[in-house]
Amino acid sequence: MTKSAKHWNSADIRQTFLDFFRSRDHRILPSAPMVIKNDPSLMFTNAGMNQFKDIFLGNRQEDYPRIANAQKCLRVSGKHNDLEEVGHDGFHHTMFEMLGNWSFGDYFKKEAVDLAWELLTGTYGIDPGRIYATVYEGNESDGVEWDKDTHVCWHAHIDKDHILKGGKKDNFWEMGETGPCGPCSEIHVDIRPEAGRKQKDGSKLVNTGHPGVLEIWNLVFIQYNRREDGSLEPLPRKHVDTGLGFERLCMVLQGKSSDYDTDLFRTLIEEVERISNLDYGKEAAIDTAMRVVADHLRALAFSVADGQLPSNTGAGYVVRRILRRAVRYGYTFLGLKEPFMHKLVPVLAESMGEAYPGILKQEKNIGRVIVEEEKSFLKTLENGIRMLDELITDARAHGEKSIDGRSAFTLYDTYGFPFDLTRLILKEEGMSVSEEEFAAGMKKQKQRSKKDAAVTTGDWTVLDRSKEVEFTGYDTLSNQAMILMYRKVEKRGR
Repeated sequence: MTKSAKHWNSADIRQTFLDFFRSRDHRILPSAPMVIKNDPSLMFTNAGMNQFKDIFLGNRQEDYPRIANAQKCLRVSGKHNDLEEVGHDGFHHTMFEMLGNWSFGDYFKKEAVDLAWELLTGTYGIDPGRIYATVYEGNESDGVEWDKDTHVCWHAHIDKDHILKGGKKDNFWEMGETGPCGPCSEIHVDIRPEAGRKQKDGSKLVNTGHPGVLEIWNLVFIQYNRREDGSLEPLPRKHVDTGLGFERLCMVLQGKSSDYDTDLFRTLIEEVERISNLDYGKEAAIDTAMRVVADHLRALAFSVADGQLPSNTGAGYVVRRILRRAVRYGYTFLGLKEPFMHKLVPVLAESMGEAYPGILKQEKNIGRVIVEEEKSFLKTLENGIRMLDELITDARAHGEKSIDGRSAFTLYDTYGFPFDLTRLILKEEGMSVSEEEFAAGMKKQKQRSKKDAAVTTGDWTVLDRSKEVEFTGYDTLSNQAMILMYRKVEKRGR
């Protein structure tokens, strides 16, 4: 994949990116927190541009016209949600790093393309013949012509047959229904072996989901404002916003076919192998489980380090859901019936602590939070899996490929077994569950909760602390007793 004989480790790759842009007059900023506390539209940072949103919207003046950084991101909710895909292939993640460079009214398309080309081919040594670029084909209803300017920029570096036109889905970036937006240019790398490249041209595989031809970098040119009526107006100042997928870049430079084979994940997977006494690379289900554990541990550790504890609501629930998914994969496919996730934290801290010191500082606290969550969930997991297995067996005995939502709700409401975990296990078994029936159970539960809220109870009044309570129910059906303590209960009108 690269012409250079240099062996790249992940730390070198990250630092080289930052050093490259620092030498090109970019201010290097630290990563913003992955957990967002002051933006009602987002729970987690899901792109490198999040911390610069107010600059694009014109609500804040930039401190520096050129900026670059490595940003930790999490995509597990809302529009960007990769959680269900994690572990089943080699490149989906919950937590990932986005390398980015920004220009706020400074350089534009030519400089952005030239910088990306110089870094990828000159500094990192990626074979130019393996690179493809996409440009926006335009949209008549928006009144936007095809992005000829960016095409000209790319043609200075690569042949025309390596420059492809793309539609609105892939090559026009928008922050939301309104606001700053503009065309973008993706950079794809063909990592297939030579034999595969000879059989089919890489240009035919760009943006088709083929694992051998991957998008690694997106150059966004913010030059319009989307108005409430849907029309576009040119911005007075034009900006550049780029995002380079760090995990995929490591895969390309290290000559791997999966992100999980890079040093970013291998040390974690090797520790999982040691703990489970199983080998990675021999059985698909085991491999998937180890990838899930390695990925989710990173997401958990960085979330806790940024101050987000597992809970039952909001961002805390997302963190808890990630942890439970990892524990369940370890329990079912790796035979890990005792807490194990916390044992991986020191390995992660050692490998990523230099780039993100917060992981080192919070190492012990992260481990404590995770192990307590593991202990609590493992008690629920064993009973829940056993009862769900019984439901699956019964359904199959009756020739059915689904279980009713009422039973799934009972698992959730009575035994604390998460519904998303029920769906996941059923999917693995080729079965489904009625989400409508589950939702009906949830609705009834909320109605009961409202009624329960109509009852208030006072504090206990203790009459006698000297008496011991003795249970006599095994010997008699009735008996005399003394009231030792009581409290008042008031039921309000409905």
